[in-house]
Amino acid sequence: MNFSVYPTHRAPAKFSFFARLLHWLMAIGIVAMLFIGVGMVASVSERHQWLMQIHKPLGLALLALVCLRLGRRLVYGVPALPADIPAWQRVAALGSHILLYVLMFAMPLIGWAMVSAGGYPVMVGSWQLPPIAPTDASLFAWLRGAHRYLAFLLFATVLLHLAAALFHGWIRRDGVLESMTRGR
Repeated sequence: MNFSVYPTHRAPAKFSFFARLLHWLMAIGIVAMLFIGVGMVASVSERHQWLMQIHKPLGLALLALVCLRLGRRLVYGVPALPADIPAWQRVAALGSHILLYVLMFAMPLIGWAMVSAGGYPVMVGSWQLPPIAPTDASLFAWLRGAHRYLAFLLFATVLLHLAAALFHGWIRRDGVLESMTRGR
């Protein structure tokens, strides 16, 4: 099983419908989470609580989706990059994908730990999840800062990912963007 962007064995010819569905569901969810997060920290009104009630379950849904996505990637691999892509771009693609996966796991887990450290329940409907960190004000403050700064890093990484996809689709026209949009 190979995590690489360009696996050397069992590389599928194209992304499956399921892989593309997971990608786009997560893309929409992550962008929504970034905007909801900005809205939460910019508001002290009742809107803050409403946004928080969307943010927590959406974060948990994204955590479940990234688990599915990573499992699928490890089992089935991903299509190979075009052969003429320079080595530095292959390394950059692999590094940015690893960073994206680390952040997609870290953000919801740090958020869950932060809420736990603050002594707040994490509710999914009427079901309460167990805390994953001890109640501790200084830990809460540290996790809150980490969550914020990693959100900025996630936003920057998503923008870089989008820029690379557009570069492949509009400049190189090498099929990399189409492999995720149309499965070709």
